[in-house]
Amino acid sequence: MYLALYRKYRPNMFDKIVGQEHITRTLQNQIKNDQIGHAYLFCGSRGTGKTTTAKVFARAINCLNPKNGSPCDECEVCKALKENNAIDIVEIDAASNNGVEEIRDLRDKVKYPPTVGKYKVYIIDEVHMLTTSAFNALLKTLEEPPSHVVFILATTEVHKLPATILSRVLRFDFKLINTETIAKLIANIFNESGIKAEQSAINLIAKAGQGSVRDALSIADMCASFANNDIKYKDVVEVLGISDSESIYSLGSAILEQRVADFFTEFTRLAGAGKNLTVTANDLTKFFRDLLVLKTCGENFVEYNQEVLDKMKNLSQNVSQEKLNNAMQAFSKIESEMKYSLNPQLLIETTALGLLDADVKKN
Repeated sequence: MYLALYRKYRPNMFDKIVGQEHITRTLQNQIKNDQIGHAYLFCGSRGTGKTTTAKVFARAINCLNPKNGSPCDECEVCKALKENNAIDIVEIDAASNNGVEEIRDLRDKVKYPPTVGKYKVYIIDEVHMLTTSAFNALLKTLEEPPSHVVFILATTEVHKLPATILSRVLRFDFKLINTETIAKLIANIFNESGIKAEQSAINLIAKAGQGSVRDALSIADMCASFANNDIKYKDVVEVLGISDSESIYSLGSAILEQRVADFFTEFTRLAGAGKNLTVTANDLTKFFRDLLVLKTCGENFVEYNQEVLDKMKNLSQNVSQEKLNNAMQAFSKIESEMKYSLNPQLLIETTALGLLDADVKKN
């Protein structure tokens, strides 16, 4: 059976977890110094490595011969805990097991010692989904847990956790991973998997992940299948249903230069091609932002191919800062509305016409 890239290349050592060195280093030092806490909280956006880090940590604290705080991956305990049916690492999905009865059942089971390692580790994912009664039941266990038990709570919405829980855990905040780091990871995985890809395609996949390694690898999987393991930039554009930088330039420049017919010609083409119009609105916001940055700060803070970049430089010099700022704010305001609009195409058109009309009245 085919194994998705994000599963096949899930890190099994701390040094393979990317972008979270501030967390992995701390955990490794705790293991080396034998300062294991009884309860941890891993919080952050989806796909940033919370559950992966929890599993590596669970194996590392049980490893018979840890190497620099990481599991050796060779001893009998490491091998036993790598199995999916390992009973000393218990994963609980709080989204579907969020009642007080499930937590009371957990409280009864924590009394039993681990079977192969030193610790029994409970990983409770999406812990913010627990009910108030379930939190109260969990609190009693966190206050006085057995010495052989370690809890790892994971959540994407830490603000929903009661203060009583937060005060009893060691909190680690996982950050979004920068595009460059994700791009390097994808390039390495593609090389190892025998997948060919243009660097511009890899960069676009990494950017589309929006800081999430898992999301980026899922997109990479789709692109590899679509392009039969030979990925071009245009393939990624097609898979994501987005508009390429040339199209966005055509739309944005038409608005700024008051070329109404050109705007409608290009926009009608994109809409007819089935492009994701919510993404198009976001891209236009970013386009106006990048023009503003080019005008005020130079090209070090924007990413486009050289041909488009040269055209954007010229455009930015011929448009006022006020006009760029107004366009950026106008499209930024409709980003949230796009999700609920019955006619997103009309919403973009009226926003663009509003900007064009404002220019006409001013002149």
